[in-house]
Amino acid sequence: MTEMVWSVVLLVAGFVLLIKGADFFVEGSSSVAKTLKVPSIIIGLTIVAMGTSLPECAVSITASIGGNNALAVSNAVGSNIFNLMVVCGLAALFNPLKAEKSTLKHEFPFSILCAALLLICGFLSMELGRADGIILLAVFVCFLVWMVRSAMRARANAGDEEYEVLPMWKCIVFILGGVIAIKFGGDFVVDGASAIAARLGLSENLIGLTIVACGTSLPELVTSVVAAKKNELDMALGNVIGSNIFNILFVLGIAATISPIAFIMENVVDIVILIAMSMMAWMFTATKQKLDRSEGVVMLLVYAGYLVYICTR
Repeated sequence: MTEMVWSVVLLVAGFVLLIKGADFFVEGSSSVAKTLKVPSIIIGLTIVAMGTSLPECAVSITASIGGNNALAVSNAVGSNIFNLMVVCGLAALFNPLKAEKSTLKHEFPFSILCAALLLICGFLSMELGRADGIILLAVFVCFLVWMVRSAMRARANAGDEEYEVLPMWKCIVFILGGVIAIKFGGDFVVDGASAIAARLGLSENLIGLTIVACGTSLPELVTSVVAAKKNELDMALGNVIGSNIFNILFVLGIAATISPIAFIMENVVDIVILIAMSMMAWMFTATKQKLDRSEGVVMLLVYAGYLVYICTR
């Protein structure tokens, strides 16, 4: 019993470190980006998306190094499903999420293609090997180059709008402090979740898809809901799409390059479900160029049904 309590404490402490670390990282990084006059949609798709995805990155890489590969895949895929259905769904309840035409034409379909690429790489040999990891990372580099070029064009067309930004020394402290907190938070979450799974006789795949995926996606949830309430609607949607791209290409790319990840049929099914949910969210958003409250409710109900499915299969 004492071991179980300690595992839960470790898990909760890890989540706290991950969430606060991501919060500091996002605030510091966004301030730097605003100083450079980078628009909010680009900040959401890159810096904020990467910052809020650092918990998934820390957990999956730690799991890969420790040989808990089932946790690495299920955490990334589960987080993407949670981001789409719950983060977007809840954010839309506070304020209908508007989408730029460029986002609907480029980044949203690209995130679906990333999930399809993961499915192909994993299903062909039922393993995400080092070569697959390198392919995912190469595509991620191309995505970054694309985003940087978009930011440079936007910056060239930007006016002299003033932003409230943090002093540079505080930005550096926030970014470094956030990274350190995220690193240790990732270690604690993996250790705590693995111990709980072993103690309760649950599979690491189920724990990764539920407790760990929801916990590591809390930064995306908080960031997108706050952005929606503040009417930063581009950042709210961009954060989710960017995080999902980052989770597949960078997080699983790094994890697979470190240590090949064995695929099980449940992983394949979950990725197919992720693609189907992504298509649904894309179509919802494309119809009126926004995600309204009624569609947000539908997405939350779909996620509830998915939870019932994975807990009973």
